[in-house]
Amino acid sequence: MRENEIRSITARKFKVTTDSKHHLPVSENLLKQDFTVSAIDKVWVSDITYIKTQEGWLYLSIILDLCSRKIVGWSVSDRITKKVVTDALLKAIWNRKPSKGLIVHSDQGSQYASIEYRNIIQRFGFKQSMSGRGNCYDNAVAESFFHTFKTECVYLEVYNSKAKARSSIFDYSSFAPI
Repeated sequence: MRENEIRSITARKFKVTTDSKHHLPVSENLLKQDFTVSAIDKVWVSDITYIKTQEGWLYLSIILDLCSRKIVGWSVSDRITKKVVTDALLKAIWNRKPSKGLIVHSDQGSQYASIEYRNIIQRFGFKQSMSGRGNCYDNAVAESFFHTFKTECVYLEVYNSKAKARSSIFDYSSFAPI
């Protein structure tokens, strides 16, 4: 590859998006790496990733249905705050209208441990689940989606603006809610 000046497009710098060094409550891990779900809207997983633009970072939060492996809600923000995850969750609820008892799984990030996020889960009768600290395998499906999304979409472009990145995210076919 080096002799032919061929480079991989998947290797990128790593940016930490999880702030698990907080004093907010952490939920029990209900998922425990069991990714086999027999019906839609029984288990959702959520995560945040970053997208580099020439105007600065954008943060993307997704809600993915573990059975169908489809994105059911998502949100983009200039800042990595609890609002980006609560907006994604509310969009997923609006799109899918799931029943009580739904498990919503994430990492232990401060956004997911926030009172606002927990209140939404409680208000709709859902169950919150969080990965063990430093255990990325519990959220492997969301991580895998982000890898595919970045390889197929993000790494193929240089985003001159945040608006161009938002448009590209919106156009990506996997973001059409089921």
